[in-house]
Amino acid sequence: MTREKELDVAVVGNVGIDTNVYFPEGDVDFTAESNFTENIDYVGQAGGYTSRGFSRLGLRTAFVGYLGDDASGHLIREEFAGDGIDTTAVFIDPAGTSRSINFMYGDGRRKNFYDGKSHCALAPDLEVCRSILAKSTLAHFNIPDWARHLLPLAKELGLTISCDIQDVPLAGDAYRKDFVEYADVLFFSAVNHDRPGDLIEAFLQTKPNQIVVAGMRANGCAVGTASGLEFFPAVQLEAPVVDTNGAGDGLAVGFLSSYVFKGCSVHDAILRGQIVARHTCSQRASSSNLMTADQLEREIKSVPTKQVT
Repeated sequence: MTREKELDVAVVGNVGIDTNVYFPEGDVDFTAESNFTENIDYVGQAGGYTSRGFSRLGLRTAFVGYLGDDASGHLIREEFAGDGIDTTAVFIDPAGTSRSINFMYGDGRRKNFYDGKSHCALAPDLEVCRSILAKSTLAHFNIPDWARHLLPLAKELGLTISCDIQDVPLAGDAYRKDFVEYADVLFFSAVNHDRPGDLIEAFLQTKPNQIVVAGMRANGCAVGTASGLEFFPAVQLEAPVVDTNGAGDGLAVGFLSSYVFKGCSVHDAILRGQIVARHTCSQRASSSNLMTADQLEREIKSVPTKQVT
């Protein structure tokens, strides 16, 4: 891997404290006023999973975003410092640190309740952000509203731009328009789409040279490029699926670390992304034990040959 810059990747997005709520019967009883649950707090959200994921794979990582001047924000700063993540471009949100509540089902699925605090009203310091982006090769964007202001800057500086537009409802969604237009590599969750291929093809009609990756949960993933549309089955690992939080982030981290920094083909990078995503699903209420580069290399050798395209 050639490293001509001080950093490899700048993650631009939201990080916060997630609270996972586990129900003893594996499902929510909304007929009862009170439920006895197990509630676990941890560093989460897309910015948390991707920053920590890139760092665990050995990439020099910076996080660009907001935290509150509160206990949650201080905890995240400490965790990022322990991971070696650069927080030079972490600013203060006066409304506090972002939070998510995840109702967890027995099979690892979730129902998410997200509080992004001031993200629709914030304006980051562009010169501080420029200083971090200029040191980086890749800028990976999540989609808080303020992040769109950094897209032209990343483009001007010649970075590879990837964007995760998450549970996008339709190709022409106005909120995500900027992120779609600037992305060299586009990720989305197919949770709202029975036929994600149609959405991928719509994106490629607008930007034919884009790489578009759709996470399809237990059904694997779909990838669209100028060469066409392909579907990949889910990867099976020994550890059971216990928590799907961060799975899409793992797919993006595994793909980008392989495609951008290791020079892997799209096919090989997708397989590696799926392995990282599947490992993430084996981690219960935690972003502290994501896949390392050594673990990824071991797992890639154990995947059946028919899945390696």
